[in-house]
Amino acid sequence: ESFLHGPPLAIVLWFYGMEFTELEAAGRKMESQQTNKEYTLDGSVDLWGKAVERVKTGRWRACFFLIGYETFERMAFNSIASTLVIYLTSQLHQGTVSSARNVNNWAGVVWLTPIMGAYISDTFFGRYWTFLASSVIYLVGMVLLTLAVSLKSLKPPPCGKGLVCEKANSLQIGFFYFALYVIAIGTGGTKPNISTFGADQFDDFHPKEKLQKNSFFNWWMFSVFFGALVAQIGLVYVQENVGWALGYGIPTVGLFVSVIIFMIGTPCYRHKVRTVDSPIRRVFRVLVAAVCKWRVAVPDDVSKLYELDIKEYQAAGKRPIFHTPTLRFLDKATVKAQSNTNLKAPHLCTITEVEETKLMIGMLPIWIATLIPNTVIAQVNTLFVKQGTTLERHLGSHGFEIPAASLGAFITLSMLIIVPIYDRYLVPLMRRHTGNPRGITMLQRTGIGCCIQILVMVCATLTEAKRIHVIHEHRLETQNTVVPMSILWLLPQYVLLGVTDVFTVIGMLEFFYDQSPSNMQSLGTAYFTSSIGVGNFVSSFLLTTVEKITGRDGHKSWIVNNLNNSHLDYYYAFIAILCFLNMLFFIFVAKFYVYKKDIIAINNSENNDSNNFNNQPPPTSTHALEFLSLMTLQPTAESELSSFQK
Repeated sequence: ESFLHGPPLAIVLWFYGMEFTELEAAGRKMESQQTNKEYTLDGSVDLWGKAVERVKTGRWRACFFLIGYETFERMAFNSIASTLVIYLTSQLHQGTVSSARNVNNWAGVVWLTPIMGAYISDTFFGRYWTFLASSVIYLVGMVLLTLAVSLKSLKPPPCGKGLVCEKANSLQIGFFYFALYVIAIGTGGTKPNISTFGADQFDDFHPKEKLQKNSFFNWWMFSVFFGALVAQIGLVYVQENVGWALGYGIPTVGLFVSVIIFMIGTPCYRHKVRTVDSPIRRVFRVLVAAVCKWRVAVPDDVSKLYELDIKEYQAAGKRPIFHTPTLRFLDKATVKAQSNTNLKAPHLCTITEVEETKLMIGMLPIWIATLIPNTVIAQVNTLFVKQGTTLERHLGSHGFEIPAASLGAFITLSMLIIVPIYDRYLVPLMRRHTGNPRGITMLQRTGIGCCIQILVMVCATLTEAKRIHVIHEHRLETQNTVVPMSILWLLPQYVLLGVTDVFTVIGMLEFFYDQSPSNMQSLGTAYFTSSIGVGNFVSSFLLTTVEKITGRDGHKSWIVNNLNNSHLDYYYAFIAILCFLNMLFFIFVAKFYVYKKDIIAINNSENNDSNNFNNQPPPTSTHALEFLSLMTLQPTAESELSSFQK
């Protein structure tokens, strides 16, 4: 946010390490404290770097514009993600496996680009400019996508009866995917910034505004759910029954209006001045220092390692972290250079900086164990939807036809029911037995979700076996036609997946955010989003590998274009086995995970024995509210509900 003062000054501040900005922010905070009736106390500034008046900026005056934008953005994104596999197969005439793979690859990019968006925001341009530029890119992508589904020259002709479907040519495919990935780039800058920018509109040093901040997140999450449900129930129906052009045109117009509304609210916004360097830089600095000192011996006496006085941390509003005996190689970065060495100050890091790096590295095994659960989630917008298109979707003999992608709404609805039950009944019950404020640890919560995911895939396997049995009964193996079996047979796997998300997705988000150092929680959230992104890529890899291996030597592949002649039940059973093996791996790595211990929180009795999967983490008041709104793909968007219901 150095560009709040204009690009030329931003470049100067960048080279001088933002020292001037930090002093200026401290001066503004002191001025605000002296005139707390007019100015904010947290050092907020306007777009041009001037101190802002409390009554004229921020709060609900500003958040109205942000919540409006988020509603239309969720409508736009979910209208794409929910039916993308249907468009690729029915309109562009791609195969089932290639379509599912392309959807997974796109979703993977969507979940990885927020990492770069957050880095650009934190390091260079700030939240406002990063978001505004990204939202324009997002809008351009939506316009291009609407053109791609509207113009006849940009899509192949529809299939005629008895004729082979003409596949899309290179220009048509290239234009369509170019539009999709422009949207992916745009979401990378909007998703990590819009919710936190909304949180910036409230002064944490003002009691009333601090309470209003909690209310903001309630309405924020309501807008997320409202936008998702409108897309899955309304826009999906328009796309399949009225036309794809109108189905994409409606959210495009809505997104355009929301961008204009956001810009109109510019005079009302508050901005935070960046006072810390990038967490990625700090991790890199520790690694470089440790490597440069690879010959240096680490003393057994911890007091000989470099650390700042605790008063310096308190003055800066930070928390020092205890030294731990893990990853001893990194402790070399804290060894003070001897007078006869050439090592300079940049190669000297504090114990807290090293422990922050240890925490981020220590979470990597847990991160690996979350890839398979996210692979299961990736099936919802691909094979689950395609499976639904083969079933009877009419309610009654000539009733309303349910869009296959609309079943995703039952994930949201099941979470609306389960989350209040979990928070109101299960947490207090478990708290009495464990003494943990959360009832159970974050890893235990995630582990329970991993167990339920096995049931999800077992249920999907049995349902698919039933579908294949009906196909054999009616001899429909060679016909790409509707199976006389109700689509409502798929409801159990969707409902169970909603229950799973209450445990797995929310548990993962809370774990990565809570266990990250206080100054690196943006990087911890990047762990969460990257896990979902890589999980989609793993799903794409599994699809490709299974298709090739099972189709070798003239054998029929498990997954072919005609799902009536496929064996999705085998593939689902294979994923269920992977889920079981991954659950064992998760329990193993969780057993040896050590929860972080802040020095300030050490006196809490819960911290005394938190070294394995069954123990409790130290209680913390930190919640991942700001980052729940990152979740946009249908199976994970609803995990924001935990904080919404609270």
